This record gives sequence, C-alpha cells and structure tokens, in this order.
Amino acid sequence: MSTVANIELNDGRAIPQLGFGVWQVENDEATKVVGIALETGFRHIDTAKVYENETGVGKALAASSVNREDIWLTTKIWNDDQGYDEALAAFEKSLADLGVDYVDLLLIHWVSAHRKKYVDTWKALIELQKQGKARSIGVSNFPEEHLREIIEATGVTPVVNQIELHPYFNQQALRTVNDELGIKTEAWSPLGQGGELLQDPTITEIAQAHDATPAQVVIAWHLAHGIIVFPKSVTPERIKSNFAATEVKLSDEEIARIDGLSREDGRIGPDPKTADF
Repeated sequence: MSTVANIELNDGRAIPQLGFGVWQVENDEATKVVGIALETGFRHIDTAKVYENETGVGKALAASSVNREDIWLTTKIWNDDQGYDEALAAFEKSLADLGVDYVDLLLIHWVSAHRKKYVDTWKALIELQKQGKARSIGVSNFPEEHLREIIEATGVTPVVNQIELHPYFNQQALRTVNDELGIKTEAWSPLGQGGELLQDPTITEIAQAHDATPAQVVIAWHLAHGIIVFPKSVTPERIKSNFAATEVKLSDEEIARIDGLSREDGRIGPDPKTADF
C-alpha cells in the first residue's frame, strides 16, 4: 500500500511530498486525469495560470468525492501578471477559474528579473496569505540572489522554491541554499524530458533490481532526498505506477550512483538567471 509522506514547511503547514502535475495537459483532459489521480490516492495537485487548465482542474476537484480540505492545491502567478496590483487581480481570476475560495500554495512562477517586479509581486502574495486566500506562499525558478532579496525586503521567507530538478541536473548548489534558508525544494520535470533519463543504464539497472519501473526509481530518488515532486502523466496506468513509487526504497549506494549522473549540460528548460520572458 502506497503512503505519501508529508513535508513540514517553514510556516508550520505540511505538504504531501508526492503530488500530481498538469503541465502540458489540455483543459478538458485535466478534468479526467486529475480525477484519476485523486481516485488513485494523490492529494497534491500542481497547476498554474499559464498551463491554461485551471478550469479543468477545478472541475475535477468539484466532482471528486475527496473533500477539498484534504487536497493540497498549488497555482502560480505568471510573468505578465507580476506587480502588486496585477498579481492580486490575476489571483482572483485563478480562484474563479479553479472554483475555489483559497489555494494551499501560491507561487511566483518565474523571477522574471528583467521586469524588476518580483519584490512587489512577493508583497502581494504576503497580503494574500494574510487574507487567507493563499494559505502558504512560495516561489518557482528563483536563483539564490533573488531569494535573498525578497526575504531581506519583506522579512518573509518562501516555503518552497520550485525548480527544474532531475538526476541529469540535480541542482545540488541551489538545494543547499534552499536548505540554508529554510526553503523546501520542489522539482519540475522530475523525470527529465524525451525519455533519455528513463533509458539511462544506471536507472534501468536499479529499476530491474527493485522490480520497478525507471520512472518509479527516479521518483524514489527525489523522495529519498526530501524533494517535493509531482510527476505528470495522462495515462491511468502510469498515474497509478507513479503513485506506487513510494514503495521503492533505494539504498545509499543506489542514491549515490544516481547523484553521479548530474552533468553541466543537463538543464532542459530556460536558465532563470537569463530568462527574459
């Protein structure tokens, strides 16, 4: 029986460590697959305005027999909506699209440093938390210097920093910074992209030893490091298989072998330090 651990955040709340992501899931399909994920046992759903599926996610929540209070729901403020007033208005639209009166976690999606609005955006999230509309607040794709800047400017530390993270790009340096600041690390693209990682000989060998899938091994690696992770799939069998990754327990030697796969050119997505969108 799969059981998902909770990770305690710096605001005293606890987030399910394993969740379900819906990036690149069409709005109509999101309703179906989020419903399957909830039926499977997932209680943590990660979406964003820019995914254009908040409405579909909301329909799944409304139709589910799982109580809203038992579901951890995350969404994000997109780059075009950065700024204090802009972020407040965008969030109200997200609440309406989701059909809820609060989210469990609200993130700034990218630092978008060239806009120079991330501090004001962070102040808006602080206000939304005070209002109870965003019960926890954090960031995504924030480098160290910008993490320190928003903390110094406001005295409020994000509960999480959601970053690209997978065995080919394990972000050890930024994870260490997050730990130092009391910020939990969340992973996006935790399984890599294009299937290369899941065909890596180290991953497949460890998977065979555990009678597990390569994806289960990679998810188990994230979980072993205390990383919050939400793999995406639209296939019912893979959704259930990913949830069962909590049953895979890697040895210290296996974890170290997977740690050793990280490489300088392992990044898949944009570098937050230079991204200008």
